[in-house]
Order: sequence, then C-alpha cells, then structure tokens
Amino acid sequence: MDLDAGDSPWDDVPSQSANNSSAPQPENQDTAQNQSTQQEAPRSTVRRGPRGRGKITAQATKLEAVDDAIDPLGPLGDKPTESSPTGLEQAPVPPQKETFASRNVRPTSSTSQASSAAGMMDSVNLEEDGTGFRNPPPVQPPSDVEGSQRQQQPSVSVEKAAHPTFDISVGDPHKVGDLTSSHIVYQVRTKTTSKAYRQPEFTVSRRYRDFLWLYNSLHSNNPGVVVPPPPEKQAVGRFDTNFVESRRAALERMLNKIAAHPILQHDGDLKIFLESEAFNVDVKNKENREPDLGQSKGMFSSFGISVGGGGKFIEHDDWFHDRKVYLDALENQLKALMKAIDSVVAQRKGLSEAAGEFSTSIQSLAAVELSPVLSGPLYGLSDLQLRIKELYDRQAQQDVLTLGITIDEYLRLIGSVKMAFSQRQKAYHSWHNAESELQKRKHSQEKLLRQGKSQQDRLNQANADVADAERRVHQARLLFEDMGRLMRNELQRFEKEKVEDFKSGVETFLESAVEAQKELIELWETFLLQLDAGEDGNPFYPADEHNASAELAPEAPSDAGAAFASEEA
Repeated sequence: MDLDAGDSPWDDVPSQSANNSSAPQPENQDTAQNQSTQQEAPRSTVRRGPRGRGKITAQATKLEAVDDAIDPLGPLGDKPTESSPTGLEQAPVPPQKETFASRNVRPTSSTSQASSAAGMMDSVNLEEDGTGFRNPPPVQPPSDVEGSQRQQQPSVSVEKAAHPTFDISVGDPHKVGDLTSSHIVYQVRTKTTSKAYRQPEFTVSRRYRDFLWLYNSLHSNNPGVVVPPPPEKQAVGRFDTNFVESRRAALERMLNKIAAHPILQHDGDLKIFLESEAFNVDVKNKENREPDLGQSKGMFSSFGISVGGGGKFIEHDDWFHDRKVYLDALENQLKALMKAIDSVVAQRKGLSEAAGEFSTSIQSLAAVELSPVLSGPLYGLSDLQLRIKELYDRQAQQDVLTLGITIDEYLRLIGSVKMAFSQRQKAYHSWHNAESELQKRKHSQEKLLRQGKSQQDRLNQANADVADAERRVHQARLLFEDMGRLMRNELQRFEKEKVEDFKSGVETFLESAVEAQKELIELWETFLLQLDAGEDGNPFYPADEHNASAELAPEAPSDAGAAFASEEA
C-alpha cells in the first residue's frame, strides 16, 4: 500500500514493515524484527498517551534504544532533525484542568472536547470576550469603615420585630367648640418599637367618636376577635370632672389592650388612628377606596358571601355552648357587683356631703361662741370635717377608677364577645346558605343532563355555576372553622386577662381603702392631741388672736381653721 505525504506516521508502520521484509537483508532480519517489535510498543503507547501521563514517561527508555538508522517513516520520510523532534520522542501533552479558586466546577463536555484537540487550545483565548468562560472577580473583603457602620446600626431581633411594644397614654382632656357642638378632645401619646410607624414617639388629638370608629373598624376587619370596646355614651353630665376622668382612664385602657393584642396591633386602622395628623381626611379616603365594606360585613363581602341572619341558630359545639352559658352568668354577676359598687360610691358621696354639712354647722357654732377656749376646738373640728369630706370624695373617685372601671370594662368586653359569637353565627348561616344554593345548582345541572346535548350551552353554564357554588361553600366552611379556632384562642385570652385585671383591681381597691382609713385615723388622732394640749393650758388659739379675728368678720373661722391646720402640720 502506498503512503501519501499527509498520512500519519503510525498508519505507515505496517507498509514500512512490508517493504523492509521484501528488501534483501537476510543478515539483519532478526534485527529488523526486534526493531519492529520495539516500534509497536511506542506506537500503542502514543495512541494511549492522552489517557494518562505516567505511561508516556514509562516508555521513554524504550524510545532511546531505537536505532536512528532505521527511519520510522519508511522510505518516504526524512530523518528528524535535532531541532524538530518526532512524535515518538515527544508525545502530545494532554490538556491540564484549569483550576478555579472561587468555584468547584467539574469539566464539562466542552472541556473534554477541547482536550481531544490540544493544539487548538493554544489558539483559543477563553477570556478575550464575553462568549468565553471568565473567572469571576475576586471577592473583596469588607473594609473597616463598612464594618464599623454595620456595627453602629441597631439590630432588632425577629421576636421584637414581630411583637412590637406600645405605651399609649390618653391625657389632657379639654372642652372645645361652642354651645351646640362642644365636645371633649384628648391627647393620645404613643411610644412604640414598631417599624410600621414613621417615628417612635408621636402625639395626636382625638375625640370620643374617633375611638368609636376605631372599635367598629377593628370589629369589621377581624371577625371573631374580641375587640376591647370604648366606654358607653352619657348624655347628662358628660362634662363633669369625675366623668371625664373615668372616661379618659377607660379610653387609655382600651387603646393599650388593643395595642397589646397580637392580631389587632398590626391592623391598618389602628395605625391611622394613632399616627394620622389629618384623621378625618384619611378616614374619608379609606371609605372612598372601600365603599362596599360595611361595619359588620366587610370580611364576608370580601369573599362574596352573603351575610344573612337566617333562621334560629342552634349551637352544635358543646364547648361554645358552655362558654355562652358561662358568659351569661358572668354578665349577671358583674352587673350585680357594679350595682353594689355604685351603692358604695353613692354612700361615700353621701358621707362626704354629711361631713360638709356638719363642718358648716360647727363653724357657725364657733362663730357665735364668745369663749376662745371653746371656739378654738370648734373651729378645729370644722376644719377636720372638711378634710374628711375631701377624703370621702377622693375615696369614691378611687373606687370608680380601680374596681368600678374594671367591672365596667368587662361588662363591655362581654358585649364584644357576644358580638363575636354573632359573627360566628352569621358565618354558620352563610355556610349553610351556600350549601343550599349548591344543591339548587346541582339539581339544575342534573335536569339539563337528562335533556341531552340540545342544551349544551346551558349545561356549560350550569357546570360553571356548580363549580362557583362549590367554591363558595368551601370558603364559607373554612371561614366558619377558622373563626371557631380563633374564638377559642380569644376566649382563653379573655379568661387569662380577666383574672389578672380583677386581681389587680381588687388589690388596688383594698390598698386605697386601707390608705384612706389610715389617713382618717391620723386626722382624728392629731385632733385629739391638739385637744389634750389645750387642756394642759397651751391652747392653739390664743384669746387675743381669736378675738381679733372674730371682730374682723363673721367669716373669720375659716382663717382660724387654717391656723389650726398649720399648727397640726
């Protein structure tokens, strides 16, 4: 077989051995056979060269034993010069795997293809343009300035971010408006760690109807949640000092309970109430954006569920039935307790009025008494009764603000719980109404199926109506079940807070009663000490001063009582 000039030297070895065997060289026949045997080994080695480097280097000694007189290329090849070594002397170097510092990437199929054509890899620059593979830029370590800035920023834990704290105070009640539109305005000051607000501290002005709007909005936005209600309206005496103070305290407790609730504290309407400077404008804009959301059907209408009273609700859950019976009994007991507290407050106010009348009578008697030895103690007794009157008034107000406000708050909370029960009943009726509507749609679908293919359009519409009714039934059932689970948690929270609030209220009520009795005893003991001192010949009212004050005006006993009080102190 003839050898072309462009053929590989390894393909030319068999033809070379045939030509050599036909040449007349009998004396070197054994030598030629040995040489051909030695040439076969490097030829196979060269072909397996790219698979491993160790085998190529291991055959280097055999290549050195080849006689240079025998050209491996045969008669058509020239002897290789020293400057250009042949493929037998220098095997092709297999491609090396490129190391990457930032990535641990296995060689892909393109890499293996490039390894089979090692000569082409020298002429391809993979980093010349965006088409080739580029090493990613080295990651620069953060500088000291960035690290210090990052450390200076305060970090907030996930728990604190999910459960922010609120400290709300309602104060500075003042009357605004003319005779026909007069009302009380309160300053609502808020301190919070919530990131939903623009500032950690802010103050806004609100009136009573704004608190009422907040309560109704929270109730409609969160069905099943027990929302702390505001105090009741009062048409008569709404500008009385004691009533304004009791309402202020009730509104403050309402806001703090709402802000402490894990669900209500994230409501958008609470944010508007606490933070908005233009409250009326923001409320009107919200109502314009959501015109269909009423006060008691926002949640249901958003699901496309009609809120109807339906028939009489029959409770099937024993747990809820027991809670309703318990709440009714608790409401009756709290009403009786509230009536008793009102009686105690009225009794203290009666004692205060009696003490005031008694002080006036004693003061009149001291004014007509000529003897200073008797008129001085009478003036002191009159002043003592005035102090007792103030004590009874203060104690009556404390009874209202401690135990009375707690009882009134939980009477209103029971009403809020009953409203949540009513929402659950509406959800139950909506579920069953949706089921009845589904049965009607299925009945119409079956009727069309019996009529055959002539009513295909109506049948497709019926199928769509059935699917929509099934979706509504599913949503209504999920809403009812979710509301039941939510109300279980709310009632447990109600019980826990009720125990804590009543315990704190009773303790404060008893402490104020004890302090009032101590103050009363101290007043009487001081007065007795002054009488004893007068019997020893050291009267608190010298005769000349008393007579001078009596000659000035008949109202002088009040000045004498003030002097008696200063000497007591």
